[in-house]
Amino acid sequence: MTKPIGVGIVGANPGRGWAVRAHLPAIAASPEFSLAAVATTRSSSSEAARARFGAQHAFTDVRSLAEHPDVDLVVVTVKVPAHAELVTAALEAGKHVYCEWPLATTAEEAAALADAGERAGMHTAVGLQARFSPTVRRARSMIAAGEIGTVQSATVYSSRSKGNTRDVPGWTAYTYDRGTGVGLVEVLGGHALDLVQHLLGPVRELTARTSIRYGSHQVAETGERIDVTAPDHFLAHAELDGGAVVSVHLHDGEAVLPRTRIEIAGTEGSLTLTSAPETDPWAAQLQIGRLDLRRSRPGSPEWTVVPVSDPSALPVQAANVGRLYEQLAADLRDGAHTVPDFAVASRLHELLSTV
Repeated sequence: MTKPIGVGIVGANPGRGWAVRAHLPAIAASPEFSLAAVATTRSSSSEAARARFGAQHAFTDVRSLAEHPDVDLVVVTVKVPAHAELVTAALEAGKHVYCEWPLATTAEEAAALADAGERAGMHTAVGLQARFSPTVRRARSMIAAGEIGTVQSATVYSSRSKGNTRDVPGWTAYTYDRGTGVGLVEVLGGHALDLVQHLLGPVRELTARTSIRYGSHQVAETGERIDVTAPDHFLAHAELDGGAVVSVHLHDGEAVLPRTRIEIAGTEGSLTLTSAPETDPWAAQLQIGRLDLRRSRPGSPEWTVVPVSDPSALPVQAANVGRLYEQLAADLRDGAHTVPDFAVASRLHELLSTV
């Protein structure tokens, strides 16, 4: 049997975060990977993470993690401003890197990381996991097969409940600062535009408008005021290389159930991808939750369900991440490059920079 790929996770907070919700369940469920090491900024939390998740090693220094012989793949799941330094350390250690989206705080920084990955000759991956949703895969195959004819237009709507109250959890405070690179535009905007291009082709031209509708919040635990500088509304119009036009409306502060609806109109029918009902409001985001697929044909006003097989037993927040890991394992095994890499991330950052 081939030896599992040894993973070192940077940002494996044992109590909270995207690593514990998505990456660690995905790794634990896959025979292709083993958890070689974890790293956090404090020895107490890194040791707690090692014990909780069954890692072989615990570190507070990322370079030591990256240079350890048991680590083949370094996974970076910390705040975006730290990505460049940590990714660079992993590449310099000669390791493959999977970095969460957004890759960087600026398009220039993302381009530099893409260049560094190419020079290092290592596999790089970025967390644009919406591509790996079974519903997205099914819709993409139907579009490619011409089942709705020539795509004429598409509409993307997605909302989040983040920031819909005056008091917000302290751990979210940094996300309201535009300089941290994790606002609505960068995170959900990046996932949405990547999904549009994955389904329908490259964006030729993009115009956009942003707005801040909730100008301030306060930290629930302390009462500290947060002055919001990251937009909470994002509206864009795009023209694709194939001539189709796309509108995108994303917003935070949803007062009712967060939801996603993507409608694609073709000359011979239409498709919709809609968020499935979930108790977890974060799962309404297009890159996280389950999506239902329906189609409409000429002469029939009915939207009919398109069956989609989803065999994953992982929790909803981990499912698409787990599928990305599966494809990355195949790439590493076969020498292929099919997962979205740093070059893809760099182009997406460049597109977002026009906003």
